[in-house]
Amino acid sequence: MEAFLTSAILVALAEIGDKTQLLSFVLAARLRRPWPIVAGIFVATIANHALAGSVGVWMAHWIPEHWLPWIVGGVFIAFGLWTLHPDSLDDDPKIHQAGAFVTTTIAFFIAEMGDKTQFATIALGARFDALVAVVMGTTLGMMAANVPAVFIGEALAKRLPLDVIRWTAAAVFILTGVATFLA
Repeated sequence: MEAFLTSAILVALAEIGDKTQLLSFVLAARLRRPWPIVAGIFVATIANHALAGSVGVWMAHWIPEHWLPWIVGGVFIAFGLWTLHPDSLDDDPKIHQAGAFVTTTIAFFIAEMGDKTQFATIALGARFDALVAVVMGTTLGMMAANVPAVFIGEALAKRLPLDVIRWTAAAVFILTGVATFLA
């Protein structure tokens, strides 16, 4: 349960203002098909985070046990610092002729590659060695941050205290890193 809850909270906080949340706003505005967009986010997140979590679990078995807390703790602290830097979208997503679901699935999967939430999923997989709990938690966190973005859109983004959320997310990552050092 700890792996699930920690994963959900960390990713939900990290996702606020993240490029994939910005992508949610853009897709919702351009496609105006919320349910296929939500389904695409879900499928892309499950696929991406299952891959990332698997890498983390594999790394936990590959890296010497006495090094793991230091590596994972350091990674969490780095994520905390990375979270303080606001993301932006590089360019508009290309609308796939197959529709909103396929466009969202492809765009989200690609946008999540190399993203801080993907790396966080790798680190969480390594820390907890509980693939299913981590993937379920990170997916819940992604959905909690992105589904409101799809349905409420930019009006929500303008009302959220993004700086406070970003600093809170950074603090949670750094505290998780410190806790990992001490575990």
